[in-house]
Amino acid sequence: MERIATVEDVPDHGSYLFTVTEPSGRKEEVILVHAADGIAAWKNFCMHEPDQRLDTGLEGGAAMRSGEIICPRHGSMFDAETGYCDNGDAKGQTLVEVDVTVRHGDVFLTDDAVEFAHDGGIDDDDGMPDSTSHIGF
Repeated sequence: MERIATVEDVPDHGSYLFTVTEPSGRKEEVILVHAADGIAAWKNFCMHEPDQRLDTGLEGGAAMRSGEIICPRHGSMFDAETGYCDNGDAKGQTLVEVDVTVRHGDVFLTDDAVEFAHDGGIDDDDGMPDSTSHIGF
């Protein structure tokens, strides 16, 4: 069981982003969000278009409204507690859950199918921003 963050680290109307490693060695992003029954964790992609991240790495994380996570591309809204979408292009689909537990104000990764890699997105582990440009600063 790995400590990920504190409950206070998770924005009230956004998400906390971290990266896990799958058994295959593949990295996957996960978001923590406030849900009606506490903190929920979901893999960071829209079910309609898996290349579309819900938390794009901007400050505050994923857009949320009325307890729902909003896909920034399609506008589909996923219930923060259940992950289910009842509208838009992702209607009828459910986000991929990652098991977490809250104890004494700390959020722990309890999902045996993944291992904690680091805070932030997949490309945040080296401290350098992503760029396809050949120009360096």
